[in-house]
Amino acid sequence: MHKIVNDTTVNTLRFLSVDAVQKAKSGHPGLPLGAAPMSLALWGGEMKHNPKNPNWQNRDRFILSAGHGSSLLYSLLHIFGYDVTLDDLKNFRQWDSVTPGHPELGHTDGVEITTGPLGQGIANAVGFAWAETYLAAKFNKPNFNIVDHYTYVVCGDGCLQEGVAAEAVSLAATLGLGKLILMYDSNDITIEGATNISFTEDVGKRFEAYGWHVQKVSDGNDLSDIMNAIETAKSVKEKPSIIEIKTIIGYGAPNQGTAGVHGSPLGDEGITKAKETLNWQHEESFYVPQDVKDTSADWVKIAQKWEDDWNKLTDEYKAAYPENWKAWEIWHAKKLPIDLDNWDEFWQYEGNLATRASSEVVLNKLSQHIPNLFGGSADLAPSTLSLMKDRKSFSKETPCGSNLHFGIREHGMAAIANAFAAYGGLRPYVAGFFVFSDYMKPAMRLSALMKLPVIYIMTHDSIGVGEDGPTHQPVEQLAALRSIPGFTVYRPCDTKETAASWAYALTKVDGPTALVLSRQNLPLLPETGKGAYKGAYVLKEDINPNTGKPDILLMASGSEVELIYNAQPILKAAGIYASVISVPSLEVFERQSDDYKEEIMPKCIRARLAVEAASTFGWHKYTGLDGAVIGIDTFGASAPAPALFKSFGFTVDVVVEKAKELI
Repeated sequence: MHKIVNDTTVNTLRFLSVDAVQKAKSGHPGLPLGAAPMSLALWGGEMKHNPKNPNWQNRDRFILSAGHGSSLLYSLLHIFGYDVTLDDLKNFRQWDSVTPGHPELGHTDGVEITTGPLGQGIANAVGFAWAETYLAAKFNKPNFNIVDHYTYVVCGDGCLQEGVAAEAVSLAATLGLGKLILMYDSNDITIEGATNISFTEDVGKRFEAYGWHVQKVSDGNDLSDIMNAIETAKSVKEKPSIIEIKTIIGYGAPNQGTAGVHGSPLGDEGITKAKETLNWQHEESFYVPQDVKDTSADWVKIAQKWEDDWNKLTDEYKAAYPENWKAWEIWHAKKLPIDLDNWDEFWQYEGNLATRASSEVVLNKLSQHIPNLFGGSADLAPSTLSLMKDRKSFSKETPCGSNLHFGIREHGMAAIANAFAAYGGLRPYVAGFFVFSDYMKPAMRLSALMKLPVIYIMTHDSIGVGEDGPTHQPVEQLAALRSIPGFTVYRPCDTKETAASWAYALTKVDGPTALVLSRQNLPLLPETGKGAYKGAYVLKEDINPNTGKPDILLMASGSEVELIYNAQPILKAAGIYASVISVPSLEVFERQSDDYKEEIMPKCIRARLAVEAASTFGWHKYTGLDGAVIGIDTFGASAPAPALFKSFGFTVDVVVEKAKELI
């Protein structure tokens, strides 16, 4: 036990956290007061990390799944020497501070992942542990464990009530992620009161049933018992571990052990009484005793030695295994190892394919040249066609496999993928039916918030699902994903646009991309291709000889591009000249210059028709007051796909008729 682990440091963490909440006039003091001992026992004991280089690749990962207790995390970061100052603690939850209300990746030095939506942090931790296991299997050599660390997560009762946690911990046991340790702040309180009004299960027995190693610490203030439990958990290599640590929420406060201490400042009187109870004889706010500063400085030297030893090991690894180290650098580079734009084979395709099948063809070309592609499906690989055929499947027995099987766990899958992207060295993708993006959306939203380049393969994109009916036919999901800030949606119309969508997604490093793909076959159009990089482009255009411009703009994405493409010659025969515009990505089109937007959709042409087998929401920006949208603003129905498209008005005849009305 390092000398920083003591009751004085525990109380320092408690009152720094309480003071931050008090000054902000908002926040959650309950968790920091109760969970400070377990956090200190971990941070000052078994956890390897280096505040001088928070991105050191072999550090242990720490996730605060109960992200509402962020003031404790920021206090830990301050005490352990990260770039979080006392002034930062004083600016907790304020505009433009580095200490926001919940931890945010890329915002605060030392924060590994954005947390707060309960349960997702547990799934993130599974992702970190999974990534560690895989990269260790790929790169470690005898006597050279360059990937060798643990993942720790602190959660509360609320996290363990969320379904996403259940999804993730079940999978973690199946995969045998023995370097995952969950520290459960078990205080029997949630916002509404005692947990027994809704949560009476035996958590330990549940985790035993999952296949986890289970321990219980009866006194959450016993630093020695907590550290011993962590050490024991680390010795269990074949399964993940949970340590249930019984704590008192708001420990020391007048209203400790009640819901009232969860999410409200203690108030000046409450802080005074808490100091009396905990024998904290310092009236000054944000006070750090000198002996805590001294032990922290000493601890930082030890932390640096961990990284120095690893750097020495990697230098020896480079000399012994130069090709493996070269691969390591390729895996961890942001730039792709192949120039997709100038790879001719990548753009050469034949025949009509469903774009989910197009994606399979493209993915399997990519897997031969991008070694760190890492992904899979929520038990739907045969339908989403998301398997890399030249790769093995990951399992406890084959940890070097990069085809992943998440089981029927969409929310957990997406949250785990966020951790893959945050971990580094991997290019993650996940796949599922588009309608079930509803199950994934909380984690997809965080992908965008964290600017993580997760690729989402979303198939069965419209009423083309057919007989499965409205429960499986995505109608509003396109609009939902398009509404997420920083999220890019591609809905390609053929194989070449699918290739462009993949290329865009793989080169986008600052946010997620969804590839929305069809179940039914679509024609390969001669004019499609790299123009999809710009989100919208003209496939073909008829010019009215009298005006020198088209009479109408026809716009569509995905399967409906075929309709406007085939409507154009019929309209021309009727004396109407149309521009056919494929719009695979509205978000990417919005990022283009004003000149380009004007070139593709001239403002002077007010007759505009958009066609998409989904909600019309969002299209009126492009069709304007004088235009129209052929879409679906109801749910679908159960019938063969051709009958559905005809019944809902997605035919060339309807497009032609509507265009004539607009003219």
